[in-house]
Amino acid sequence: MTVAPRPSIAERLATAGLPPLPRTAWLELDLDALTSNLAAIRELAGASIPTYPVVKADAYGHGALEISRALEAAGATGFCVAAADEAQALRDGGIAGPIHVLYPVPATFAGEAARQGITLSAGDVDGLEPLLDAAGVASAGPPLQLELEVETGLGRGGFAPAMTAGVAARVTAAPGVRLAGLWTHLQAAEDGDRTADQLARFETTTTSLRDAGIAVPPRHVAASGGVLTDVAPYEGIRPGLAVYGILPDELDVGSLRAEIVARFRPVMSLRAQPVRVADLPAGHGISYGPTFTTQRPSRIATLPLGYGDGYARSLSNRAQALVRGRRVQLVGNIAMDALMADVTDVPGPPVTTADEFTLLGAQEQDRIPVEELAQLRTTNTWEVVTAMSARLPRVYHAASGPVGLRTLTSRGG
Repeated sequence: MTVAPRPSIAERLATAGLPPLPRTAWLELDLDALTSNLAAIRELAGASIPTYPVVKADAYGHGALEISRALEAAGATGFCVAAADEAQALRDGGIAGPIHVLYPVPATFAGEAARQGITLSAGDVDGLEPLLDAAGVASAGPPLQLELEVETGLGRGGFAPAMTAGVAARVTAAPGVRLAGLWTHLQAAEDGDRTADQLARFETTTTSLRDAGIAVPPRHVAASGGVLTDVAPYEGIRPGLAVYGILPDELDVGSLRAEIVARFRPVMSLRAQPVRVADLPAGHGISYGPTFTTQRPSRIATLPLGYGDGYARSLSNRAQALVRGRRVQLVGNIAMDALMADVTDVPGPPVTTADEFTLLGAQEQDRIPVEELAQLRTTNTWEVVTAMSARLPRVYHAASGPVGLRTLTSRGG
């Protein structure tokens, strides 16, 4: 079956009343897939369970503000980030719901966090005391919302279970502070025994607060892996990777219910149009080095993106792209701003600068999944998507077509 070519990216943006791209390499973000993924997660956890998607690291490279706006409109309770300025950027962008900063931040941010209704987290005595002091100074305003992280086995942060009740008592007695949550992070949600041990330590911690006469605040444990493996949702979940339609690498997908796996759809695609397509003779080196030399007369397309955009140099001569639904090999070393594809064998008229390439995502009947790029780079899927740099334009679209655009200098839509 012949697939009708879709309009060019320039035509699609113009039709939507959006500005043109500053370069012919871009990310496409599927907001319909995003909201569908959120609905699936909420159904798995329970519709009444508060859901706080993780939008740190620019929403895993997808664009934090645009993604958060779409998720908030779709019913997300609030959001989780890792840094104070990530939280501030969401507030400045109009995100009204709860925002949780999961990593320690400088105490100088405590007063502003209290004023903005941003919840902070503490998991170490050395970091806690400056926060309490700063909150006390600002106690005339709204209280600082403070959560306590519990060390149940990750080995990265959190108060030991035996000391958490004492810390909680210190927080509840401090002026200008409210104990807002208790949480931990699973080391390997797919490991049933390890997870059970962590949950047991977490439950012991909860009991110690009750025994000390401290009201147990809302608790959250499950991230994407926990939700997918049916870990108790407690009073909230904080899904990350699954929101973006990617299942955590460590999970054995075959062990999950097929209907669960089938519901998740990747949000991100990476596309480009060539800036040059040239016929080169046999014996011609390609790119810096070179690590590839043509063995025959070859047609080589130059795409305007590279490791400066997060498309790693380690993919040189290893990864493929899709053009006209057919896989073509990337050849030569990937540069900061360019990579090359051998399009000699693509059927039909010669490939030109009007052709659209897909380096991540689907085109016609084929797909280059993020897992493929992660395996080629010997890394995980989180790193592949979060590596996508801010200078790559992000085109947000729904079934009707493009609905928003983010570049380094403008936001459209």
